Amino acid sequence: MIITAPLKKIMLALLLAGAAAAPAIAQVSININLAPPQPQYEAVPVLAPAQVWAPGYWAWTGERHVWVRGHAIQKRDGYRWAPDRWEQRGDGYHRQPGTWVRDANYVYVKDKKDKKDKYEKHDKHNDKRHGNGNGHGKGHGNRD
Repeated sequence: MIITAPLKKIMLALLLAGAAAAPAIAQVSININLAPPQPQYEAVPVLAPAQVWAPGYWAWTGERHVWVRGHAIQKRDGYRWAPDRWEQRGDGYHRQPGTWVRDANYVYVKDKKDKKDKYEKHDKHNDKRHGNGNGHGKGHGNRD
């Protein structure tokens, strides 16, 4: 088969057009023109000390918004949970998923369980070293 110059130009143009379109397809961004409804009220349950509440949010199914209920998540020391939210960009809306954000105001507080009682430690040391814990073991004190 003989390929003529005009046919080569058409094939090259199609090839370049396809190559230029490929990155655009890989970076699909969905713009939703319908604002999400107001968040629904959810009663926050009593949580374990190591948990925080991730509130519910409106998700987009491709046809409509659906409510995703809130849930408890494991707490991360030094971070706070930034919940899912919708941002208006131009004429459309874009959902930002919830994420952990470093908390600049976080202060580490040592738990009382982590502290050791200095007197308890000292008494245990005396019990082992002197036998009865009164500081006067064998060989100490007055001799008869």
